[in-house]
Amino acid sequence: MSKDTEKKGITSWIDERLPVFTFINHNLRDYPTPKNLNYFWNFGSLAGVTLVIMIITGILLAMQYTADTDLAFDSVERIMRDVNNGWLLRYIHMNGASMFFIIVYIHIFRGLYYGSYKYPREILWMLGVVILLLMMATAFMGYVLPWGQMSFWGATVITNLFSAFPVVGDYIVTFLWGGFSVDNPTLTRFFVLHYLLPFAIVGVVALHLVALHQFGSNNPTGIDVKSDGDTIPFHPYYTVKDYFGLGVYLIIFAALVFFAPNFLGHPDNYIPANPLQTPAHIVPEWYFLPFYAILRAVPDKLMGVLLMFAAVAVLFLLPWLDKHRVRSAQFRPYYKQFYWLFFVDCMILGWVGAMPAEGIYVTISRAASIYYFAFFLVIMPILSRYEKIGELPSSISSAVLSDKFDKGTESYAK
Repeated sequence: MSKDTEKKGITSWIDERLPVFTFINHNLRDYPTPKNLNYFWNFGSLAGVTLVIMIITGILLAMQYTADTDLAFDSVERIMRDVNNGWLLRYIHMNGASMFFIIVYIHIFRGLYYGSYKYPREILWMLGVVILLLMMATAFMGYVLPWGQMSFWGATVITNLFSAFPVVGDYIVTFLWGGFSVDNPTLTRFFVLHYLLPFAIVGVVALHLVALHQFGSNNPTGIDVKSDGDTIPFHPYYTVKDYFGLGVYLIIFAALVFFAPNFLGHPDNYIPANPLQTPAHIVPEWYFLPFYAILRAVPDKLMGVLLMFAAVAVLFLLPWLDKHRVRSAQFRPYYKQFYWLFFVDCMILGWVGAMPAEGIYVTISRAASIYYFAFFLVIMPILSRYEKIGELPSSISSAVLSDKFDKGTESYAK
């Protein structure tokens, strides 16, 4: 028996009992994909690659980390100075969190622009929001582990927010702390949860992919696939596109790790935690700043906490808040304008979240918070009912061919 026959026989024998090769072939090779996906559709695979990088580096760092308030800060410094390539592992993991959020936020804004939350992909969208919530919890607990000044005081401020809830608030805070202040039990349980939650994210990502493949990917036109002519196999057309996007992403990631590893961090976190010395300005990591701005925009503590959680929870309701029959903002002129205002609004919230909660910054954060919720709860429902649109392309293929024809005509005219 030849080697090729033997190899084919082994593959067939395994696939007959565990159809892993059939699964890969169906979902990663021959999977029919809309032919007009642009580079914004790369960010889903980039998020998956980043999740794997974070889990691998996290496991290796956990082997050297000591979850003890007396030793945690020094164990991180030991990783940086004495462990072989420890500095590289930590910088990859630390900046990987920021890159992960950048990718996921772009992924979410892409979904908002192209209507990826609409029928029949409601559960797909909701699972994505669950992933975002798990990421936030994981990132917050991971930020506490270096046990620097910003780690300690950030944990103190954020966990104290739960005390605003009547009746159960103090019990929640005591449970999170494992005592009556942020101390060793807090650090231990945060370390355990930070280690375990990424595996919960992997499970939800698997469900996210199952939901994605149930109805297929959305596309820039927002038009459903109507024939085989509207699709192409995932491989090689989109694997090549993903490889290119991955290459660009890794170059940016490497530049951040090697040339500006602390650019997105806070210098106070290189000072050991001191419960007796409060930093002048306590701020969370940059990816929490818009929600932090919403929290501080309201003078009432309970209302601020509720609005902060509502800023994420409202994303679950999008499929029912925006019922317009057209998915893509390309064909919705008014929605497109309000969408870009919303994008700018989120940038403003991130900026004021890093500023002191005083003076003009409070006024700006209140105005930006009002527009944030108005976009979802007022503008979307109104546009769903009253926004008029022009004629849509008859199919994905006609839109692609029309676009190519228009570009060719423009080039010829020049």
